[in-house]
Amino acid sequence: MGKRLIQQRRGRTKSKFNSPSHRFKGKIKYFQKFEETEGLVIDILHDPGRTAPIANVKLNNNKIISILAPEGIKNGDKIKFTENKNEIISGNVLRIGRIPEGAPIYNIELSPGDGGKLVRAGGSNASVVSHDRKNTIIQLPSGQFKTINSNCRATIGIPAGGGRKDKPFLKAGKKYYSYRKRGKQYPTVRGVAMCAVNHPHGGGGHQHVGKPSSVKRGAPPGRKVGSIAAKRTGRK
Repeated sequence: MGKRLIQQRRGRTKSKFNSPSHRFKGKIKYFQKFEETEGLVIDILHDPGRTAPIANVKLNNNKIISILAPEGIKNGDKIKFTENKNEIISGNVLRIGRIPEGAPIYNIELSPGDGGKLVRAGGSNASVVSHDRKNTIIQLPSGQFKTINSNCRATIGIPAGGGRKDKPFLKAGKKYYSYRKRGKQYPTVRGVAMCAVNHPHGGGGHQHVGKPSSVKRGAPPGRKVGSIAAKRTGRK
């Protein structure tokens, strides 16, 4: 039978591939319902499970919430959850339909009230392209255009922590621990570099896949590697 493939082992509960939830400082979400309020930044924290730092904000009702910290924020700054089009200031949260075209945004909801799903990595940002009566078109960091409901919320600005890639890792051990704390495997070995017993792409006199690298959706787990149910392969 050979060994289990890495992609088979990833699904097991007691595994080194599990994301270590105890390292996250908590869920970073907007309120379930939109409330017009403001708060004061009381602390900025490093979150090992994220690429962006988080800021603790004390609201007017003395409740403390956590948000993804925007670039340039500091203790004592005010954060507003508002409907006012004139409050386009880094860190403020507005409905996306009230944000002017061209403004940088992050932590964007996919549907109203889900708490924020898109563009949450440090240094990344989307931008508002255009509005119509009910929807707003945004451009994601990948360059893709996406149409979402204008009642979805987003934060103005760019999430902090964008310079993290400027410093090189210098040695493999640093990269190992960087990946490990997010439940990711490093280093990864190519299938063609393995023995035939360990991987469907392994074996042979030289490194080659030896069969089509696209497999059908219903392939068994031991064979399901490469391009899964690919509509097309190769260069355009």
